[in-house]
This record gives sequence, structure tokens and C-alpha cells, in this order.
Amino acid sequence: MAAASSTSTPKALRREAVDTALAALGLDDKTRLLAGQDLWSLPALPAIGLRSLVMSDGPIGVRGVRWTAADPSVALPSPTALAATWDPELARRAGRLLAQEARRKGVHVLLAPTVNLHRTPLGGRHFEAYSEDPYLTGEIGTGYVRGVQDGGVATTVKHFVANDAETDRFTVNNTVAPRPLRELYLAPFERIVRNAHPWGIMAAYNQVNGSTMTEHRYLQNAVLRGEWGFDGFIVSDWLAARTTVGAITGGLDAAMPGPRTVYGEALADAVRAGEVDEKIVDLAVRNILLLAARTGALESAPPAVPAAALPATVDGDALAREIARRSFVLVRNEVRDGADALPLAPGTTVALSGALARDARVLGGGSALVFPDHVVSPLDGLTAALPEGALTYAVGADPSDELAIAEAGFDLTAVCRDVSGAVLATVPLPSGQIQWIGADLPDGVTHDTLDTVEITGTFTPRASGEHTFGTRGTGSFALTVDDRPLFDGTQDRAPGTDPLGAFFSEPVERGRLPLTEGAPVRVSLSHRPGPGTGHPLKGVAFSLVHLAPLRDPDELIAEAVEAARTADTAIVVVGTTERVESEGFDRTDLKLPGHQDALVHAVAAVNPRTVVVVNSGSPVELPWRNEVAAVLLSWFPGQEAGHALADVLRGQEEPGGRLPTTWPVALADVPVSATTPTNGELPYTEGVFIGYRAWEKAGTTPAYAFGHGLGYTTWEYESVSATPDAVTVRVRNTGSRPGSDTVQIYLAPAPAPDAPERPARWLAGFARVTAAPGGSVEVTVPVETRAYQVWDEKAYGWKTVPGTYEVQAARSLADVRATTTVDITA
Repeated sequence: MAAASSTSTPKALRREAVDTALAALGLDDKTRLLAGQDLWSLPALPAIGLRSLVMSDGPIGVRGVRWTAADPSVALPSPTALAATWDPELARRAGRLLAQEARRKGVHVLLAPTVNLHRTPLGGRHFEAYSEDPYLTGEIGTGYVRGVQDGGVATTVKHFVANDAETDRFTVNNTVAPRPLRELYLAPFERIVRNAHPWGIMAAYNQVNGSTMTEHRYLQNAVLRGEWGFDGFIVSDWLAARTTVGAITGGLDAAMPGPRTVYGEALADAVRAGEVDEKIVDLAVRNILLLAARTGALESAPPAVPAAALPATVDGDALAREIARRSFVLVRNEVRDGADALPLAPGTTVALSGALARDARVLGGGSALVFPDHVVSPLDGLTAALPEGALTYAVGADPSDELAIAEAGFDLTAVCRDVSGAVLATVPLPSGQIQWIGADLPDGVTHDTLDTVEITGTFTPRASGEHTFGTRGTGSFALTVDDRPLFDGTQDRAPGTDPLGAFFSEPVERGRLPLTEGAPVRVSLSHRPGPGTGHPLKGVAFSLVHLAPLRDPDELIAEAVEAARTADTAIVVVGTTERVESEGFDRTDLKLPGHQDALVHAVAAVNPRTVVVVNSGSPVELPWRNEVAAVLLSWFPGQEAGHALADVLRGQEEPGGRLPTTWPVALADVPVSATTPTNGELPYTEGVFIGYRAWEKAGTTPAYAFGHGLGYTTWEYESVSATPDAVTVRVRNTGSRPGSDTVQIYLAPAPAPDAPERPARWLAGFARVTAAPGGSVEVTVPVETRAYQVWDEKAYGWKTVPGTYEVQAARSLADVRATTTVDITA
């Protein structure tokens, strides 16, 4: 039987279908195809068999095209948690689940993953990125992209590039020298492009070295497409495209969102005026059509993943629970009363405290938000897992003393009305937040017909006392609680603020009322959006906000202390709030909000077996860390948080995480912390020294080093051998329990007179191993040539630095177990 012609392969057939479709399009259709038709999609062109391409936010779930709990999503742990697993294959499994969710919701393109670096722990979206290390970031990102695209759904690796903070993110010019740009910030993107072949990249808001990223010819055309061979599409971050000619000649394929963009009619006019060569437009259209072909949206082309080849169905709850427990990082576990604090011994009585134990924060704020159909809090999980009577709970301290979106105790509905007062639609709400942007409106409602939206329902207080109510957003508001009017007036958007400021604006107090625990009251917030102000997006974005009575902090702490005094173990859950970690702003400090530190100090003073669970997406200061028996970092742990926590605390599972970022003692020790531009410019003066590279250069000891994490067993590293391209390590489980370890390989160059300035060492590879008690395992970790190279600006290329390198096999940067050397020649 003769071999099939190369032209009959699915890849060739997709290319042919794209060529045929492109040839059938006129200029107006081409330019329209490059412009968003609404908030989340590109237009359909039925004449060529092209369906509308639908996009959705990630990265921990797939929201779909509507910001609503009516269509719930699986909520996986945060990206920092996924990176803490140090397991690219687990990331791939996460990606396959998200592809499954995307297909269920009719989504072709997932707007993820975020692979910007943890340049500073103050970055507002630190929780949404993976690591301070480009190699670890690239490996986890590669697994994630492969998994999503295994399921026939496109990814858009973001935010290309150097979008490492939120302050003035639309306008800031980040000035980055060639070496750090290549060796750090571009490196994860390059690794993912070369190893996972993503179908999309998202261009960032910011400028890099004087050019806004959506128009950056050098980075998008010369580097991304030219040097790396990227063959996918480049989409703007939402509202990031600034000019028509600059964007299309700079390599941007799709300008989102619509319907008002710099493409469409504006691009067609630019071509007819001779400002843009139509051949450049054809290149962009070809990229969009190839995306459609790969995702099955172009009828004449075979999709990249046919239905018969899709991965097996993934159990979302089970995977969310597995990722969470394998991401938890046990950074401290002291022997108290003759035994390790964790895992809990059978029959242990537990005094649990912390508001976040009851109302867990399982995901970060901003575009990462999804609506799971359930959330298991630590209180829920431990109540289910421990024998009846073994657990007590006290609030102890609430991290939020600010107004927050109305949730606990509220049963709410949104009622949409036209100008006559007639009801257009009634929809249930999971909270007091409404974010309907573009066409994302309830069925039967349009922006032209909508006059007012009323959030109405009941509120059943969980505590008696003075409750505070307020609003967030712009426009007119009328707020009534228990039939008492609290506010009737307007709120305007401050000029010059972030165009997406309605999502992140400060809540405003409107009134206070004394209410009784358990006695429901009626609530109503009627809202009329303000007049158009030239904002490119039509939308309804506002919130009912609430603050429960603020009890005396000392009384709350005293209640928790009394419970802890008589319990075998005290567990305190502390963490951050949406006003601390979210898209739209950077942090100003690393302190835990409220009186949480005081709670831990007080509980630890009466119970030597105090365990603290830290529920934050990024580093916080832990001034009590040496007073307590154990510290477990849980990140934002996703919808199965409580079940996973119970698994790990009881020893049913081992905490599998290792730190993907250095955890400081205090902000003052952090070597790189600047996020605020001066005169619109933020210079990356630290060069190649961020993260642990900077900590070692500064000679400052952090609270917990990069790569640190304890399990429930002990390990001996018996041997290490190395060649320039691989390191072989033999380890033995010397404890009494089965367990896993993450073998980390670092390269430390010997001093050489002509060598360029480099970090003291850097991560070059890693591998996860498991073994039974007493068992040993040998693992070989590949080491790439790039690990010995630096970017040579003069030669415009990668240059191997010859010399002797110490090869370190380690359990963390601060725990090197075995070493050898390799000699590298140029």
C-alpha cells in the first residue's frame, strides 16, 4: 500500500483550508475578523464556514462568556499553588480539565496561563503567576499549555512581556536591559513556545523599552515569530491596543474587546489610504484562521484534536483536591511533647480559629475570578473528617475590617427593568457583585432597553450589632435595608483612572443599622448606570457591599485562646483579603490584615502545639513563625480547600509542595520591591538579580528559601554524578512513612576572571521521586545547554560560559545534600 501524500496530513489540510478561506475574503471581512465583535469573541463568517471564536478568562477555571454563578466552573488552586507542586505533569492534567470545562462552555480560547515572574512580592497579581524562577515557570507553563491543547482548546500565554506589576499598568514603560530581558522575562515564554507550541500569545498593556507591547515589532515579529518560530495568533490584553497602524505592523493579530477597536473599519481605511500593506493584514488573518482550524471552528479544516482523540473525562473535584494537597508547603514542623506537630495523632482534639477557617478565600480577585458550585472551607473539611466533639471553632480574628462584597447570609436576585419600570429579566446572584460587560447581559436584556438593575433579597445576620452597608461602582444608587433608606445619590468615576476601575474601585460606606443575629431583613440596591463617558466598553458593574459588626478584637482573641488552652492542638487559619491581593493594584506591604498576628501570638502562648495555616496567594510576613509548632502554606487552594487540608493535617496525604518563590522575613529585607514608576518609567535596575538570585547577592537570609518544603518523612541523598547534560541522584527514604521529595539541581559557577557577572547559582532542573520507608530511588535530571549560557548583546546570541560548575543536588536552595562538578568548554 502506497504511503499517504504529505499533502493529506491533517496539518496540511488545515493549511489548505486556511489558504482557501483567506482567498475568499475581501478587505472589509478581513479587517472585521481581526476585531472583537463583543467582550469575548471574534465574528463568524458563514460564507467561508467560520464560526465565532469564543474566548474566556482563566487561569484556575473557565468562566465562560458570562460573569455569573448560573453556569458554575470548577475552581482549581491558584497558579502559585500549581507551581508549588513542582510537577509539570500535574499541570498538564490541570490543563486537560480546563479544556474539558472550556468545551462544555463553548469556549475555543483560554486566556491563560500567566507566566510573568515574581519580580517583587508586592505585585498585585503575584498569585496569578507561577514563580520567581524562569525555568520553573517555563516548565509548569509548558505542562499547562500542553494539557489545555491536548483537549483541543487554545491557550494564550500571557502577558507578553514584563507585565510584572499593576501600578500604572496601561502606561508604564518598563526599561529592561537585553540580558535580563532574555535570561529572565522572555525565558518562560521561549521555553513554552519551543516545547509546548501554544496556539496563542497575549500582548501586555505596558511598554518595554519605549514601545507599547501591542506594537512591539522587535519582540513580537523579530523575536517571538522570527527567532522562536511561533506560528499562533497574538491577541491584545483587553483594551491594550492603542493605534491601528502601530498594532498591525507591530505584529498584533486580534484587538480585543469589541465592538470598538483599532481594527475593523479603521484598519480597512488605513489599507485604502496606503498606510498599511494589505499583505500584512493577510498575515494576521491567516493566524486567526489557523486558530479557528486548530480549534474546530473552521468547517473545512480537521481540528488539531479530533473528538476521538480527546483525553478521558477528568473528575474536577478529585483533581482540585489532589492539586491542593500536593501544593501545600509545610515550612515548619517542630517536635512538641515528643512528637512532630503534624500530622495530627488519632484522637487529637482541635481548637480551630480564624475567620478564614469559616469563610475560606479559595481564589484571587480580578479576571481570575470564577464561580464554583461549592466551596469546602477548612471548618467544613475538618468537621467532616474529625470525630464528633473533637473540634471547636472560634473566629478569633477577622482579616477584613473593610466593606466587602455581600456574600455570607445574603440571598440575592438581580431584577432588570426598562425605563417604564417593566421587568426585563430576573436572575439569581451568588453575591452582591454584578459585572455585565458588553453583551454579557441576562437573556432578554440589552444595553438600549436596560434602565435600572436592582439587587434585592434578604440578609440573615450571623451576628447581632451594627452592620455597615455600602456601594461600589459608578452611577446612581438607592440603598434600602430593612425598609430604611440608607442612601440615594450618585458616584462618579475619577478621571484618569484605570479603564477597568469599576472592577477594582474602593467601596463607599452608605449607612449603618443595628440588626439581630438570625433575624432576616429585606435589602435593596437599585442602580442606574451613569451616562457614557467615552469608555470603550458598555457595561453594568457595581456591588452591594457589607461589613459585619466589629467586635472588640481582644474579646475575639480571648475566646480563641480559651478554646486553644484546653485542646491538644490549636489550628489558626490566617490570610489576605481581596483588598490586599487582586488584579488592578499592587500591595503596599506584606503584613496580614487586621488582628491576625495578635491572634497567633496569643494562641501560641497557651498551646505549644499551635499550627498556623496561611491562606494567601503570595508571601506575607510571619512575625510569630518561630513561636508556633508548625506553619503550612495553603495558597489560594481552590474549591476543595477544606477536604485537602483535612487530608494533609490528619496524615492521610503528605504535604507535597515546595516554595516556588522566596518567602521573606520582612518587606524591608526584600532586595527588589519597586512597583511605582517615576515619570512613567520603571527601570529594572536589578538586572539579572531577582528572586533568590537577588537574595544571595544581597547576603540576606529569608524566612524560607526558594524550594523549601517539608514532608512527613526524611531523606538521605546517597550519591550524585553528572555530565554536562544530565545529573543522576540516588536518594533514600530514611523515615517510617512512604513519601515524596523534589530533587532540585542547581549550578554554581566557579569564579573566573573573564566571566560575565552571574548569580551565585540557579535552578537547572528538578524531578519528583517517591519511595517506601527504607526504599531508595535513582533519578536522572536532564540539564540543557542553555543552563550554561548568557545572552551576549554584542554577538546577539546565546554564549556558553566555559569553566567549572559545581552541581548541587538539593532539597531547597538552603539545603544542599550532595555535590559534584562538571567542566564546560566553549
